[in-house]
Amino acid sequence: MALRAEGGEAVLGTGTAPASEDALRARILAWQGKATALEPDARRREKLRREMIGSSERYLRSLDTRPVFEEGAASAFARRELALGGGGRTIERTLELFEDQMVRPGGHPAAAGHLAYFSGGGLYHAALADYLAAAHNKYAGLAFTGPGAVRTEHEVLRWVADLVGFPDTASGSILSGGSLANLTAITAAREAHGLRAADTPSAVVYLSGETHHSVHKALKVAGLSECPVRSIPVDERFRMRPDALVEAIRADRRRDLTPWLIAATAGTTDTGSVDPLDELAAVAERESCWLHVDAAYGGFFLLTDRGRRAMRGIEHADSVVLDPHKSLFLPWGAGIVLVRRVDSLVAAFSETGHYLQDAVGADDLSPCDVSPELTKPFRALRIWLPLMHLGTEPFRAALEEKLLLARYFHREIAALGFEVGPPPDLSVVTFRRVPPGATPEKTDEVNRAILDGVRRDGRIFLSSTQLDGRFTLRLAALPHRTHLTTIDTALAVLRQQADQAERSVLDQPTNPDKEKSP
Repeated sequence: MALRAEGGEAVLGTGTAPASEDALRARILAWQGKATALEPDARRREKLRREMIGSSERYLRSLDTRPVFEEGAASAFARRELALGGGGRTIERTLELFEDQMVRPGGHPAAAGHLAYFSGGGLYHAALADYLAAAHNKYAGLAFTGPGAVRTEHEVLRWVADLVGFPDTASGSILSGGSLANLTAITAAREAHGLRAADTPSAVVYLSGETHHSVHKALKVAGLSECPVRSIPVDERFRMRPDALVEAIRADRRRDLTPWLIAATAGTTDTGSVDPLDELAAVAERESCWLHVDAAYGGFFLLTDRGRRAMRGIEHADSVVLDPHKSLFLPWGAGIVLVRRVDSLVAAFSETGHYLQDAVGADDLSPCDVSPELTKPFRALRIWLPLMHLGTEPFRAALEEKLLLARYFHREIAALGFEVGPPPDLSVVTFRRVPPGATPEKTDEVNRAILDGVRRDGRIFLSSTQLDGRFTLRLAALPHRTHLTTIDTALAVLRQQADQAERSVLDQPTNPDKEKSP
């Protein structure tokens, strides 16, 4: 195949070519013909959109009537149907499998009655933003190749930093969730304190029994598993006690150990409690410790007056984690880490390679320089677009509503004769049924039966936990679709299931064998 000059450039000619090269071209074109299925034309894209939107509309329109939790183990046939490989299926059949085998079984976090875990509900505007981000496929890891995507991320981070009360030196990253965000923050703390492997046996970490397990995992992954970890006692509202923290630090200094990290929580998973951040911040400053605040659940309640009062002192933290897919109501897959001084993140994560030399000198700091990720989707769009389109007021209103719903449920469930936990700091309420005269074992059995009955009923979905060794029920009012009617339904279901559970559990003989006739 000859080269000929056109306009000063060398281009491939179409003249006589060796037979072997003609065969190569033919093979390329043959495979190209098969690969064109990956690039549907406008008519095919329209059909795909219509079918996909139809599936999402069927789901969203059914949320008020379908069970919030559906049992459903996959059969062997279903597993075979889901197996990949071989020829394709029609889009209609593919979506049938999706709806039946992926959507139907398990919990429905988009539903109003999903009160079990921290599920924001999957804001529809954010789902559309994800579609746009994926369709345009802008790369958000490097400022050089995706300047608009990176600037958008910086704008989102600046808005969140202002909400927290961080200075202009702060920045961070939008990651997949709180676990990776906690890991990023703790790695930055390690670098800021100059900890090396030899230092870890004497570098002490302070947290509470209510600290999320992702913090423990982050310590392990960050190479800090040999650090002594002190579990600081909590008060009657399950908040870390500053006096106990001070005493633990003094004791460690007497042992010639080095306190370096305090991990506080703004919205614990079990009870929604907020640690006394202002007091903990004062201790951290006095003791030269890094203060990390896991506000994955509670952080965006800073948009409310009550939430801001509860989290007073968060502005003094060295690092903070917030999950938009929780208290900003977005779909799963967005966790934000902020560090007071961005150079701590740069020291921990900035690396490069020869193939990235063209990116040197970009105006904006690249996300890959401040987090573990190089490959990074345009996550910021799912946050920026809803906030830009709707403004912040609807988000603040929804969060204010959730705070009031939790207080309402706490009052009303107590009026139904349940034992309640502490008044909610945010939107989590813990409670349990304690039948008069029942043993602790029978009491736990009653509450397990209530939870099972609630799940079978299907109108709401609750979870449980262990508090002070007792089986405890837990309600988290967080989805944006959760309203007063949802909580009233929850109260009605719990009243009914409590009566049934007490009859079925307490009316059983303690030892059935003794009741049998000889």
